[in-house]
Amino acid sequence: MAIDNTGSFIPTTQVWDISEIYATDVKSAAFKELIVRMYQQLNTIALAINTKDTGYYPQFEMVNSQLWFPDPTLSSETTQQPSYRQVIRKVINFGVLPNTGTTSVAHGITFTLKSRITRLYGVATNPSAPSYLSLPYASPTAANNIELNCDGTNVNVITGSNRSAYTTTYIVIEFIRY
Repeated sequence: MAIDNTGSFIPTTQVWDISEIYATDVKSAAFKELIVRMYQQLNTIALAINTKDTGYYPQFEMVNSQLWFPDPTLSSETTQQPSYRQVIRKVINFGVLPNTGTTSVAHGITFTLKSRITRLYGVATNPSAPSYLSLPYASPTAANNIELNCDGTNVNVITGSNRSAYTTTYIVIEFIRY
């Protein structure tokens, strides 16, 4: 599939005049041409939809339609041909942020040596304030910084001050396997 630098956009100028459809003899070449153009337009729509980032954030692994460049170690001379790599998304319901220290929550993802995380981010909510912190969080005051990292087993949040009032935390992991 060829991808250019404009992204996936569907032309909005395609107009189907219903009276033209009714007026066309179903046995004519014009009707067959109309059907071909309609199938081409449906194919264009399907291709564009399939390459859009899915706005769905489940607590299980899901292909989200993001495509990353082919594995640079592959070429036309290798057994496996280079192709765009699908990104997988999983949301971790992390719970309460720690009171000065580290909290680890198992993510349940099986990473291989060739897996790569493409994005790791989250948000924490203090429902009584209400206030929100994006994760990781950078502050001019070092003790207020919040580190977010991931290893082969857990998602880890490290706080330098008491952040336990933030009782709802969602962390998103997006990664590729190849």
